[in-house]
Amino acid sequence: MKKKFILIGVTALLSIAIDQWTKVLATQHLFGREQLSWWNDFFVLTYSINHGAFLGLGDSLPEAVRDLIFSGFVSLFLIGFAIYAVREKNMSNLQNLACGLVLSGGLSNLYDRITNNGGVVDFMNMGIGSLRTGIFNVADMAIMAGVFLLLFYSYKNDAKK
Repeated sequence: MKKKFILIGVTALLSIAIDQWTKVLATQHLFGREQLSWWNDFFVLTYSINHGAFLGLGDSLPEAVRDLIFSGFVSLFLIGFAIYAVREKNMSNLQNLACGLVLSGGLSNLYDRITNNGGVVDFMNMGIGSLRTGIFNVADMAIMAGVFLLLFYSYKNDAKK
């Protein structure tokens, strides 16, 4: 059990620290400036505040509704997910790592919402031509990596059965 706490906790703390540090750097170096791009616009850095969820989903909702969904419900989800992650006894190290990534991304973006008037600092974008990702941050990558690892483990585990 102690190993589980350490793996989830260290993963979450490191990921939150990296995310918040990159958001500070993005704010210092990208805010009010032209976007930076590499490899024929494949990778672009541009400062953005996202008041919605993934890809700006819900950013046009009234502020009170956005706060309820993106702060209130997300807080409840993160509490429930943390309880599940800590109490589930049969999780592998990979699953614990994945839970730490999901929790860290959610917590770091929630911290942003609380401290940035409901917005999250986003600054990365990738794509080829008009086929592009939305603007995202390190916390979003942590969430996606954690979810991917959980799905991969579930698929791999189901294949064994």
